[in-house]
Amino acid sequence: MASHRVGRTAEDIKRELTDIIRTLKDPRIKGILSIVGIDLASDLSYASVYISSLDGFEAAKSSVKGLSSANGYIKRELGMRMDLRKIPELKFIPDNSIEHSAHISELLNSEKRKS
Repeated sequence: MASHRVGRTAEDIKRELTDIIRTLKDPRIKGILSIVGIDLASDLSYASVYISSLDGFEAAKSSVKGLSSANGYIKRELGMRMDLRKIPELKFIPDNSIEHSAHISELLNSEKRKS
Protein backbone atom coordinates (compact mmCIF):
# COMPACT_ATOMS: atom_id res chain seq x y z
CA MET A 1 0.00 0.00 0.00
CA ALA A 2 2.79 2.42 0.87
CA SER A 3 4.56 1.90 -2.48
CA HIS A 4 1.50 3.19 -4.33
CA ARG A 5 1.56 6.33 -2.23
CA VAL A 6 5.26 6.88 -2.90
CA GLY A 7 4.73 6.47 -6.64
CA ARG A 8 1.78 8.88 -6.73
CA THR A 9 3.62 11.42 -4.59
CA ALA A 10 6.72 11.18 -6.80
CA GLU A 11 4.59 11.90 -9.89
CA ASP A 12 2.93 14.85 -8.13
CA ILE A 13 6.33 16.24 -7.14
CA LYS A 14 7.59 15.78 -10.71
CA ARG A 15 4.60 17.69 -12.11
CA GLU A 16 4.98 20.56 -9.64
CA LEU A 17 8.78 20.76 -10.02
CA THR A 18 8.38 21.02 -13.79
CA ASP A 19 6.14 24.02 -13.31
CA ILE A 20 8.40 25.62 -10.68
CA ILE A 21 11.55 25.20 -12.82
CA ARG A 22 9.88 27.13 -15.64
CA THR A 23 9.55 30.19 -13.38
CA LEU A 24 13.21 30.28 -12.26
CA LYS A 25 15.33 33.11 -13.64
CA ASP A 26 18.84 31.85 -12.82
CA PRO A 27 21.12 32.26 -15.88
CA ARG A 28 22.68 28.84 -15.20
CA ILE A 29 19.30 27.21 -15.82
CA LYS A 30 19.12 27.40 -19.59
CA GLY A 31 17.81 25.40 -22.48
CA ILE A 32 15.06 22.85 -22.39
CA LEU A 33 15.24 20.87 -19.17
CA SER A 34 13.47 17.63 -18.47
CA ILE A 35 12.94 15.81 -15.22
CA VAL A 36 13.84 12.26 -16.21
CA GLY A 37 12.85 10.66 -12.95
CA ILE A 38 12.49 11.03 -9.22
CA ASP A 39 13.65 8.51 -6.65
CA LEU A 40 11.62 9.18 -3.53
CA ALA A 41 12.50 7.57 -0.21
CA SER A 42 9.76 5.39 1.28
CA ASP A 43 9.39 7.77 4.23
CA LEU A 44 9.13 10.75 1.80
CA SER A 45 12.08 12.51 3.44
CA TYR A 46 14.52 12.56 0.49
CA ALA A 47 14.06 12.86 -3.25
CA SER A 48 16.71 12.48 -5.93
CA VAL A 49 15.65 14.45 -9.00
CA TYR A 50 17.35 13.49 -12.28
CA ILE A 51 17.66 16.43 -14.68
CA SER A 52 18.48 16.15 -18.37
CA SER A 53 18.93 18.85 -21.00
CA LEU A 54 18.52 18.83 -24.77
CA ASP A 55 21.65 21.01 -24.97
CA GLY A 56 23.85 18.21 -23.62
CA PHE A 57 25.31 16.95 -20.40
CA GLU A 58 27.33 20.10 -19.66
CA ALA A 59 24.15 22.20 -19.79
CA ALA A 60 22.49 19.73 -17.43
CA LYS A 61 25.42 20.06 -14.99
CA SER A 62 25.20 23.86 -15.12
CA SER A 63 21.45 23.73 -14.60
CA VAL A 64 21.85 21.43 -11.61
CA LYS A 65 24.16 24.00 -9.99
CA GLY A 66 21.50 26.67 -10.50
CA LEU A 67 18.74 24.40 -9.19
CA SER A 68 20.81 23.47 -6.15
CA SER A 69 21.33 27.13 -5.28
CA ALA A 70 17.57 27.75 -5.63
CA ASN A 71 16.77 24.68 -3.51
CA GLY A 72 15.24 26.71 -0.67
CA TYR A 73 12.90 28.60 -3.01
CA ILE A 74 11.94 25.40 -4.83
CA LYS A 75 11.21 23.60 -1.57
CA ARG A 76 9.08 26.51 -0.29
CA GLU A 77 7.09 26.64 -3.54
CA LEU A 78 6.62 22.88 -3.42
CA GLY A 79 5.35 23.16 0.15
CA MET A 80 2.80 25.80 -0.81
CA ARG A 81 1.54 23.75 -3.77
CA MET A 82 1.39 20.30 -2.18
CA ASP A 83 -0.37 19.08 0.92
CA LEU A 84 2.42 17.09 2.55
CA ARG A 85 3.34 16.90 6.21
CA LYS A 86 7.03 17.22 5.38
CA ILE A 87 8.53 18.35 2.10
CA PRO A 88 11.38 16.03 1.03
CA GLU A 89 14.97 17.22 0.82
CA LEU A 90 15.70 17.62 -2.87
CA LYS A 91 18.95 16.50 -4.47
CA PHE A 92 19.35 17.41 -8.14
CA ILE A 93 21.47 15.03 -10.24
CA PRO A 94 22.49 15.64 -13.88
CA ASP A 95 21.51 12.91 -16.31
CA ASN A 96 22.50 12.44 -19.95
CA SER A 97 19.67 10.14 -21.04
CA ILE A 98 18.14 12.61 -23.54
CA GLU A 99 21.52 13.18 -25.19
CA HIS A 100 22.14 9.42 -25.22
CA SER A 101 18.75 8.63 -26.79
CA ALA A 102 19.27 11.34 -29.44
CA HIS A 103 22.62 9.75 -30.31
CA ILE A 104 21.03 6.30 -30.64
CA SER A 105 18.28 7.74 -32.83
CA GLU A 106 20.90 9.38 -35.03
CA LEU A 107 22.76 6.06 -35.40
CA LEU A 108 19.57 4.24 -36.32
CA ASN A 109 18.65 6.86 -38.90
CA SER A 110 22.11 6.68 -40.49
CA GLU A 111 21.83 2.87 -40.73
CA LYS A 112 18.39 3.21 -42.30
CA ARG A 113 19.78 5.57 -44.95
CA LYS A 114 22.61 3.15 -45.78
CA SER A 115 20.23 0.28 -46.56
